[in-house]
Amino acid sequence: MVMDRSRLLRRQALFWGLGALVLCVFLWVFRGILLPFVLGMAMAYFLDPIADWFERRGFSRLAASIVILVSFIFLFVTVILVVVPVIGSQIAAFVERLPQYLQRLQELAIEARAGPLSWLFEDSEQSLTQDFSAIAREASSYVTTFAAQVWSSSLAVVNFMALFVVTPVVAFYLLLDWDRMIEKIDGWIPRQHVQTVRRLAREVDRSVAGFIRGQSTVCLILGTYYAVGLSLVGLNFGLLIGFFAGMISFIPYVGSAVGLIIALGVALVQFSPDWIWIVATLAVFFSGQFFEGNILQPKLVGASVGLHPVWLMFALFAAGAIFGFVGLLIAVPAAAAIGVLVRFALNKYLESEMYFGRTVEAGPAPAQIEGVELSSALRATFEPGEKGTD
Repeated sequence: MVMDRSRLLRRQALFWGLGALVLCVFLWVFRGILLPFVLGMAMAYFLDPIADWFERRGFSRLAASIVILVSFIFLFVTVILVVVPVIGSQIAAFVERLPQYLQRLQELAIEARAGPLSWLFEDSEQSLTQDFSAIAREASSYVTTFAAQVWSSSLAVVNFMALFVVTPVVAFYLLLDWDRMIEKIDGWIPRQHVQTVRRLAREVDRSVAGFIRGQSTVCLILGTYYAVGLSLVGLNFGLLIGFFAGMISFIPYVGSAVGLIIALGVALVQFSPDWIWIVATLAVFFSGQFFEGNILQPKLVGASVGLHPVWLMFALFAAGAIFGFVGLLIAVPAAAAIGVLVRFALNKYLESEMYFGRTVEAGPAPAQIEGVELSSALRATFEPGEKGTD
């Protein structure tokens, strides 16, 4: 009996392991053309609850899908036509004036180095000009390489205009057939595991939908707050910097730090030596962080659906390095799903004969109790913190 059970477990592990390997190979081979399909699937996933709402009020699935998709496209195009020209003009102006900002920051640093901070650089042999030149070269090389990777991995194969044609078509057909696809996939699940798989699927859905919808709302609110606050302070390109800082704030710590550094650099060039406006620029970011950590994250994201910051950052960097821009799109959902599966696997391991050995009837030994504490620490890596992510 034990041998049959072990053989069955090995066969199942081999089957699902090969399935996961095939999926990874598929994503790797076709990563250059996945962008419109990934975006279409994401649109269908997030619009499905709205379609269900329409169906409960007498709409057919076809009518609901058409109304939702047309409304979504209209809203999206309106936002693009209103926001993109403003943001685009600010990006062009910022890029044009970036060398002047770097030059002025270099001058300010030289003045500080020769003045009150001279004692820190008494034995330095490398000039600050060389330091800034090296930093500028490294930053330029990094940005250029990243932009080239994003372009080659996501838009080189797929024409940019085709992206806006294929994505709505994919989203429409997936939204139309979403419930039937879920029902069909449910019918493929092994019957002895159907309840467990359904429970895990509900947990993954709750984690992915709750985190991404909540975090997207947080990013939008923060971007608006930073943009309005920096614009009221009078910071040059405040709208661009604030919106950018809010949109990348889903990356724990890194997003807010990048926005703060850019805003502080522009403030130093623009307002120095009028320190009150520099302090006001910092106050916008620090108050935004307080607002996010104590109000937005607990209310909109919540600890129950969040992801550990370390696990989230690793997922973003790893998926971005492997799949480029498409990897950044699927990193958070994949991280949430993997977190649910890892927690399930850890719980099963702690209940298994592999963990307790043959002394399960005699009770756990001290070493096994220590193992519980270690497993809890490992589990915490894939569980949300009390305050969610920053």
